[in-house]
Amino acid sequence: MAVSQVSDTQSTVVLTPRYWVPIGVAIAGTILTFLTPWAGVPVILLGCFLGFQAATVQVQFTATAFELYRGEKQLRQFPFADWQDWLILLPPVPILFFFKEVKSIHFMPMLFDARALLTCLEERCPRS
Repeated sequence: MAVSQVSDTQSTVVLTPRYWVPIGVAIAGTILTFLTPWAGVPVILLGCFLGFQAATVQVQFTATAFELYRGEKQLRQFPFADWQDWLILLPPVPILFFFKEVKSIHFMPMLFDARALLTCLEERCPRS
């Protein structure tokens, strides 16, 4: 069901989940636990939470919006018409995705295919 390439901007694209950010956070928490357990355990829990989110939240691009789903239930919709800017932080090693709407800003951990995200953004919501 996941799509890596986008052929036209009218089709719906579902991004493939990626687990390297949650795994990296959990590994960092494990290492930190050996140094200071009280600080490492919350980081491990954060990694587990991010892994759960990557497994359960689905990111879709439609012709007009960026949408988040859990199963069949739509959690949130972000129409491209409301977007002012977007940025993938640290592109060589993408860990965070930022976008600004007219009324708010959003930061999302990179829990999905960064290349497909960039392709969809450039085609459906080009930067000005």
